[in-house]
Amino acid sequence: MDQSQQYGQMNMNLPHDVVPLPSGGLFYKNKKKALKVGYLTAQDENLLVSTSTNKNLIQTLLRAKIYETDIHVDDLLESDVEAIMIFLRNTAFGPEYIFNLLDPKTNKKFESTVVLDELNIIQPKLKPNDKGLFELNLPKSGSNVLCKLLTLRDINMLSDMRESYPVNVTVPLITKRLELHIINVDGNEDREFIAQFVNTLPIMDSKFIRSTMKDCEPRLDLKRQVTAPSGEKVNVEITFGAEFFRPFF
Repeated sequence: MDQSQQYGQMNMNLPHDVVPLPSGGLFYKNKKKALKVGYLTAQDENLLVSTSTNKNLIQTLLRAKIYETDIHVDDLLESDVEAIMIFLRNTAFGPEYIFNLLDPKTNKKFESTVVLDELNIIQPKLKPNDKGLFELNLPKSGSNVLCKLLTLRDINMLSDMRESYPVNVTVPLITKRLELHIINVDGNEDREFIAQFVNTLPIMDSKFIRSTMKDCEPRLDLKRQVTAPSGEKVNVEITFGAEFFRPFF
């Protein structure tokens, strides 16, 4: 157990609340539908103004503020991470999220506010099996694959891969993402076999897996369309990380 994870678990008697998870706990071994999460403190303000990357901030906050002994932050789904980030922000700074935008017609700046408490959960189109996995029959190859949703660990791995490749070198993000999704091909769980299978996968099957898995994950509806002073429509999306908290500093 890393030190920051242990720190959060040692503080389970501090003030906290219970945060419902968009996933409903279906994809975790303990099947918890909600987690105990502590409130941001003055000590956490040091972190909010100093952490260099979004990834470091999110991981550190989760490890310090999740007061549970039977779940690791790296195993959380992205939608559940977002729900916890919103809770931390709401309880510390209030639910109003202000966008600083540009009117596309006049090129003048304007502000628009979204109330984070009003975000809806987009329910998945498919339900997982009792292990939190999805059985898919691929339309082109006819193979049967067993897939999982990506966790925070997987997402960070893809981010690290993107950053590690030199400029002008193709990063194999699509194939690596597929490898992370797929845990079984026609009954074969060998990781080397799955990697070779992915490399020769028809594009039709590749797109089918990626689009289906996107539809399978419960997620917060983070996109909004706002009206600029000129009457023009502007599409915006809430993002998470350092910029989610730093306007207050």
